[in-house]
Amino acid sequence: MTDTMTPEQRHRCMSHIKGSGTKPELKVRRWLWSHGYRYRLNVKSVPGKPDIVMRPYRTAIFVNGCFWHGHGVAEPPIQDSRFKVQSSKCCKIPTTNREFWVAKIRRNQERDRENYRVLQENGWQVIVIWECQLTPKRLEHTMREVELLLNDNLLSLYKHHTPIPYSTGEEDTPLPMAAEGETEYIKQS
Repeated sequence: MTDTMTPEQRHRCMSHIKGSGTKPELKVRRWLWSHGYRYRLNVKSVPGKPDIVMRPYRTAIFVNGCFWHGHGVAEPPIQDSRFKVQSSKCCKIPTTNREFWVAKIRRNQERDRENYRVLQENGWQVIVIWECQLTPKRLEHTMREVELLLNDNLLSLYKHHTPIPYSTGEEDTPLPMAAEGETEYIKQS
C-alpha cells in the first residue's frame, strides 16, 4: 500500500506522536495505582529515564511501543543490507523510506539495551512491557506477571538482612516459660 500523504505531511504527522503519557503507559499506570503500587514518572536521575520508577522495589518499568522499539524485529548482521530486515507480527516496518526506519528502530534498540544494562549494573530490576501485551485479553495476565516480579524483587532485597534482636533490658534473667514443669499458682488438694 502506498503512502497517501506527502513527505511533509507524513513528517508533521509522525513528529506529533508523543513519547510519554501514551495509552499503553496509562493502562499500566492505572492498573498499578489501583492495586496499591506507588511510583514516579520519567525520573531524569535514573539512567534511561524509565516511564515508571518504583524506588522501594528498585524497579524501572519501560512501556515500549512495538513499532518504535522494534518488538520481534530480528537484527541481521551488519554486513547485510538494511532492506533485508523483516517485519514482525506487531512491528511492520514501512516500505516508504525503509532505510531511515530500519536505522531509527536499530538505534532505539541499541539505546534500550544500553539503558537496561546500566540499570542492571546499578542494582535495578528492569521490566519491559510491550504494547501488544496490553490488549484487553492479555492485560490482566501481563500485569499479574509484573506484580509477581515486583514482589519477588522486594523480597530478594530484604532476604539478606539479619534480624536485629529486640532488647528487653533483662537479658541476664531468664524469662519464665509457659509449659515448663509445675507452676506455683496451681494448688493440689
